[in-house]
Amino acid sequence: MGASTNGQSSTLSSAGKRALSVARALVPWRDYQFKGKVVLITGGSRGLGLVMARMLAREGARLAILARESDELERAREELAARTDDVLALTCDVTDRLAVETAVRLVVDRLGPIDVLINNAGVIQVGPMETMTLDDYEEAMKTHFWAPLFTTLAVLPEMRARREGRIVNISSIGGKVSVPHLLPYSASKFALTGLSEGLRAELLKDNIFVTTACPGLMRTGSPRNAIFKGQHRAEYAWFSISDSLPFMSTSAESAAERILKACRRGEAEVVVTPQAKLAARVAGIFPGFVSNVLGLVNAVLPAPGGVGAFRVRGEDSESALSPSILTVLGDKAAVRNNEVASSG
Repeated sequence: MGASTNGQSSTLSSAGKRALSVARALVPWRDYQFKGKVVLITGGSRGLGLVMARMLAREGARLAILARESDELERAREELAARTDDVLALTCDVTDRLAVETAVRLVVDRLGPIDVLINNAGVIQVGPMETMTLDDYEEAMKTHFWAPLFTTLAVLPEMRARREGRIVNISSIGGKVSVPHLLPYSASKFALTGLSEGLRAELLKDNIFVTTACPGLMRTGSPRNAIFKGQHRAEYAWFSISDSLPFMSTSAESAAERILKACRRGEAEVVVTPQAKLAARVAGIFPGFVSNVLGLVNAVLPAPGGVGAFRVRGEDSESALSPSILTVLGDKAAVRNNEVASSG
């Protein structure tokens, strides 16, 4: 009887200590300084990842950026090297677990233990469900779910040992509201949102703060590098125009600033743009209504046809509507954020 009671007391004591650790971590939240911190950004060679890297460089962070394309990675490295001496650029396919583990070891060897991980790498396929293949879903899941899991598992041991760390997972409003013609993207972003929220709950006891970022439309210039199917020119037109108009989208700089602020404060979630916040709230309260409205939206989007399941890049899907005066802001962002080779 005595041994059983002691064991129970020990268990309760251990649970109480973990709860106290979580409470201390949460109250009060304190701002986290990036100066001198080692920050690893996947998909850091262009778009939102590069914009965040610029801001972190200005704050004195020690940067490591990962990307698959060596040419754009080198352009990004040269730009960032003009802002800071502490920048490491590594070619890495983040969907390959061994490649990720190797890259993390190189970052630790050259810059030191990783303090902040930003999982930003992404892919996007645009087109009707009829044009999407299993390969599209697999590619999206590898990039948006497995890759963040691989990087997280690679950096966690040292973060836990130091009892300090920040992880930011760049999901999307598409990870809260499933948008027509973006089914592989939305499904995989929903998976990332679930992973990120679960990691948050599991890691608070270790004083590691996980932030789920759900941006709405951003003017990063990324449509040029997205994949389009079916009537690809029409798909590219609606997508790139939506991504460019100021009343529908926000600048990449504004989004990056808000996400990094959330990381500093250890916030659980940040939804960027008023439109995205409204969509998430309405979908949470009236999910059936939102699904029906999106069904009506789907009816006016381009029908299946065209190139079918064949994949065409955005830069090869131009038309009279895009580029045009309607896409000026997005086109400028593409050049500014290394989405085209003429950047810099």
